[in-house]
Amino acid sequence: MGMTITEKILAAHSGRPEVHAGEFVEAARVDVCLANDVTAPIAIDEFEKAGFTTLHDPVAVVLVPDHFTPNKDIKSAEQAKKLRLFARKHGLKHYFEVGRMGIEHALLPEAGIVVPGDLVIGADSHTCTYGALGAFATGVGSTDAAACYATGTAWLRVPESIRFTFHGKLQKYVSGKDLILYTIGRIGVDGALYKAMEFTGGTIRRLEMDGRLSMCNMAIEAGGKSGIVGPDDITRAYAVGRARRAPVFHLSDRDARYCAEFDFDAAKISPQVSLPHLPENAKPVEDVSGTHIDQVVIGSCTNGRISDLREAAAILSGRQVHPNVRLIVIPATQAVYRQALDEGLAAIFVDAGAALSTPTCGPCLGGHMGILAEGERCLATTNRNFVGRMGHPKSEVYLCGPAVAAASAVAGRIVHPDELR
Repeated sequence: MGMTITEKILAAHSGRPEVHAGEFVEAARVDVCLANDVTAPIAIDEFEKAGFTTLHDPVAVVLVPDHFTPNKDIKSAEQAKKLRLFARKHGLKHYFEVGRMGIEHALLPEAGIVVPGDLVIGADSHTCTYGALGAFATGVGSTDAAACYATGTAWLRVPESIRFTFHGKLQKYVSGKDLILYTIGRIGVDGALYKAMEFTGGTIRRLEMDGRLSMCNMAIEAGGKSGIVGPDDITRAYAVGRARRAPVFHLSDRDARYCAEFDFDAAKISPQVSLPHLPENAKPVEDVSGTHIDQVVIGSCTNGRISDLREAAAILSGRQVHPNVRLIVIPATQAVYRQALDEGLAAIFVDAGAALSTPTCGPCLGGHMGILAEGERCLATTNRNFVGRMGHPKSEVYLCGPAVAAASAVAGRIVHPDELR
């Protein structure tokens, strides 16, 4: 029996010729073990309580303080300090300080720390982002991260795979974010529970890396163990000059076994908006056009990359944010921030009346930089819209892509970008 790309990666990291869904792999070699300012302090405490004094591989351990940074209060400052001191003590190569950091799931691919063929675990649920590179990446608890610090390994149950095939040319303003919102709308927030969501088809082969990263990022919102895209010419072009280690390109065999398969005509998918309070409440933007909003957030590990900012800036250029709307734009990394400056995008945002932030997760998790009051409604390019996710439990979050977000910020209500004149 053939293997999926997920099974091949797990087999390669377990020293086994093959593995299949339902089997357990023990002591699988981990290439990258990630944590942030929320989850790393717990992992550090567990590592030290267990009596460990040295890391198995300091190069594999990556710490990124991004959730509550720049620190919003004393508690978050103490959490960040714990990362800083641990990184200095153990000589971490991949510790990223404020001013040199970015949102972790945008930073690691950009910096070439994760490469095709990797096995990545991270103490953050959106670690599944890296599957866009043809890696197996999944979120774990902080205790699992601590064990990896000591051993360099992890144990995993090999997930079943679901294949999602997209064909057809995308409509204007439709991106990877819309494809994944549409998918979650079709299968539900538990439709891929502990499954590897494998995205393929002609539409995906034409989709640039930023769009693939957005799709894999939100696999967890369907309950997925991971999201993954088989590497191709776009993957290779992205890795060249960026990858810090030699990539390994795996592809699913023709006779690989999938527990389910879906086929979508992407040409029929409009820009999507997910209504509160679940990502599965996805509808075409036309169905919710006219919905009043108080705030718009463009950014996050889902849609804070340079292509997202370019798309938003193209719509905002020469226009003004509606006087009743707050627009917050957050570049995902320092490199994206600098590129936005160099390309004049930052000036477009500021001239339009937006607040432009340093890289941070900030409002996505209700941390800072855009907390909602009771009754307020936000349209965001983030990945979750649970009750109270961005602030008051009686606030609301709607999810969308950058084009709809920018157009709606101008209109003062949710609109299709074509509604702007």
